[in-house]
This record gives sequence, C-alpha cells and structure tokens, in this order.
Amino acid sequence: DEAFLDVTGCERLFGSGEEVARKIKKAVREETGLTVSAGVASNKFLAKIASDLDKPRGFAALGTGEAKDFLATRPVSFIFGVGKVAQDKFARAGIRTIADLQRLGEVELMQRYGAEGQRLHRLAHGIDEREIVPDREAKSISAETTFHSDISDLRPLEQQLWLLTERVSRRLKAQDLSGSTVTLKLKSADFRLKTRARSLADPTQLAEKIFAAGRDLLAHEIDGTRYRLIGIGVSGLEGAELADPAGLLDPVTMRVAAAERALDRVRERFGRSAAMKGIAFDA
Repeated sequence: DEAFLDVTGCERLFGSGEEVARKIKKAVREETGLTVSAGVASNKFLAKIASDLDKPRGFAALGTGEAKDFLATRPVSFIFGVGKVAQDKFARAGIRTIADLQRLGEVELMQRYGAEGQRLHRLAHGIDEREIVPDREAKSISAETTFHSDISDLRPLEQQLWLLTERVSRRLKAQDLSGSTVTLKLKSADFRLKTRARSLADPTQLAEKIFAAGRDLLAHEIDGTRYRLIGIGVSGLEGAELADPAGLLDPVTMRVAAAERALDRVRERFGRSAAMKGIAFDA
C-alpha cells in the first residue's frame, strides 16, 4: 500500500519532487476518489517519515539540512528496525531519543553495536544510502482494504475477504505463480495489528483454497473486536506448474480447479461482472 519513487533527473520533464507528489495525489483523487499521503525527501528514510507526518491525506517535504534537528526530539524507536526489545536495551544504556544517538558519534556507536551502530549513526543524522530497486523478486502476493466504518461480524468480514482473495488469485495467475502459505491480516479499531498464517499441503493459486484457509483463520478472531482493515496474502511463492497438483486421492481439488478456471475463461471473455459467487453480492 505504499511505494518509493525516485524522480532524480526528472525536473525538466515533471517538475520538482514536490510538484510530482502533488500531481500524483491529485491524479489518484480524481481517478479513484481516494486520498493518499506523500512525503518528499532526498532519501527513503526521510521520505517515509515525511509521508507519515499527516496521514491520511498529508503532504510534507523534509530537507536534508533540517533532518538532524527534526529527528533529534524523536524516540529512538522512530528508526526502522528498532523494536521494543532494542528500545529497552538502548534505554538501559541511556539512549532514549535520536539526539542521544547523535551525541554519541559514529565511532562509539560502532564500538558498542558494530555494523548496527554505524547504521544507527547515519539514520540519526538523516543519512540513508539505500537505492530504490524497482524489479526485485516478489516474496508475496497480497491485497487489503480499509473499511469506511469498523466491522465486528463474521459475514461482512468474510465477504470482504472473498473479494480480496479473488484479487490475490488473479495476480498469482497473471504472474504464473503459486504459494503455499496463506496469511490473514487484521487491524482493530484501536490500530492493533494481528497476523495469522497457515501452511497448505501444496502450492495453490485457487481463490477457493486461499479463501478457505483465510476464512478459517478469520473465524478464530471473531470475538466482538471491531476491525478497520482486513488483508489476505500468499507467500512461499513457486512457479504455476507446481500449483494444485491433480491426483486421484483429491477429486475435490480437481473439481474446484476445473470450475474456477472455467469461471476465469467466462470472465476473460465477458468481463469480471459476468459471473460472481453468491458471497460477493452483499459486499
């Protein structure tokens, strides 16, 4: 649900980074009705921070010269990769804010924490040399949605889950991929995140099998909690040739696969709305 865009050298074509970000926000709003946040900076770390400053429709530019002072007052957990365990360890060493890291300096941080100390020093000063790699191999295929109002009941949640599962299945098929681990993602009304995963006996790209695993995981989380987001993903990716192996001992899978692929052919010819499962009608 987010991406980095390197616009270095594009000023004459598209304008400054700020102009590009504003154009993207405007285009998304006009074409989809959705609002997005954008952050502009000289590197990935600062751009991510800028994009988070005023969600869900924020816009911020963070210059390299102002980064050190801006970061100084933030807790050390503001740096990605510094979780609760690391934060507690740093607190015992008297390091609670990024200003504490800045004061220690690179040599002392490396003496204490090795290569991690050097990374902390650089990020504490707003330095991030990671490049944007647009063509790395996918590790998972997923889809998620945030609701207009929170949902606690199983039926509307599973309806949304089915629509997302179909999207994931389409992407797997389009990319000639299959996957053997299904992961359910839920975010509650108080922004607490849950992930639950299940491994399948064989890689699949079938919506029915992904949904079955996801729905079972979902059913165990229905306890009155109100959810604002649901997502489903497939990982452990393999080639499509390994997907849903046919066998005499599993005729159900064979029938499901045949029915789903027939449905795919109908939709390819007449459009996605030509055939829908009943569970999707009220979603």
